[in-house]
Amino acid sequence: MFTLHDIWTFFLAFFLTLPLVTIVHEAGHVLVARIFGAKIKFAIGTGKKLFNIGPLEVNRMYFMEGWCQYTELKYNKVWSHVLIYLSGSLFNLMVILMINFLIYQGVIPVHIFFYQFVYFSVYFIFFSLFPYRNGEGKPSDGLAIYDVIKYGKAADPID
Repeated sequence: MFTLHDIWTFFLAFFLTLPLVTIVHEAGHVLVARIFGAKIKFAIGTGKKLFNIGPLEVNRMYFMEGWCQYTELKYNKVWSHVLIYLSGSLFNLMVILMINFLIYQGVIPVHIFFYQFVYFSVYFIFFSLFPYRNGEGKPSDGLAIYDVIKYGKAADPID
């Protein structure tokens, strides 16, 4: 049952845990794109820009969404684009497995924070790989992967 005591847990999950899951996801895209020699620009959140830290843009609604834009791949092959689009979800999955392993080994405690982190990560993986266009017409990672495989090239979904 949801009580007044749970409101603080909800706010921490929404404003701390969800953005951390987003950062892990976007870090996957960034790392793999950099491995393939790309120039990167990425953001956490939507709405008006708050500030930049190098190639990272933090937006007002930092707890909602994120994106990674890359250009100038040195290895511009279909499989490299697929790996870049897939890497966000793979990073989420790796962190889920690492958290579960560390809990099982007794390194970190069973705690609501880790439960929520894993829950939001699974949610992120599902909706990231589900092929659809959002309200602004931008493709999910799953639809971008489908498009790259179908058309043999990647179109920049941000611009």
